[in-house]
Amino acid sequence: KDVAKPSRFDVQLNIPLILSPYVTSARQLQFRCETAQLPGRTLATADQRIYGPTEKYPYQTTYEDLELSFIVTSDMVEKYLFDSWIEKINPSSTNNFEYKYDYSTTITVNQYDSTDELVYSADFIEAYPIAVNQLDLDWSQNDSYHKLTVVFAYTRWFNRTET
Repeated sequence: KDVAKPSRFDVQLNIPLILSPYVTSARQLQFRCETAQLPGRTLATADQRIYGPTEKYPYQTTYEDLELSFIVTSDMVEKYLFDSWIEKINPSSTNNFEYKYDYSTTITVNQYDSTDELVYSADFIEAYPIAVNQLDLDWSQNDSYHKLTVVFAYTRWFNRTET
């Protein structure tokens, strides 16, 4: 068998309806995602000693945030999209948070093998951005391009390709 290559992936980001002007940008984002992660899962444990050595017992599943980095186009539509998404979650005019159902979505990260066959697919359920990182400006970076990193929280994830 060949080795799994980290460069053989794509990300499908379903834009919530509250961002309707940007829904057409969703397909573009799939091809502009430069870095992503396949998820991990950690069990939080508590030490317990009844008799003998102390043992660890799990009591909760925890998940790391999902970080996606996007290549930014010259019209900066990616920046506008994620700034608007954060603004829809918590409008700065009222500071009242909206309902999670209205701004969360499912994000899918797919891993492919060397023949473009899907081998792993993770769905991040009820995902939404919690941080849109800054874009640094620098006169010396003439031949570079902007990479926008967005951090997402989510409720849980599951493997769609599990048999």
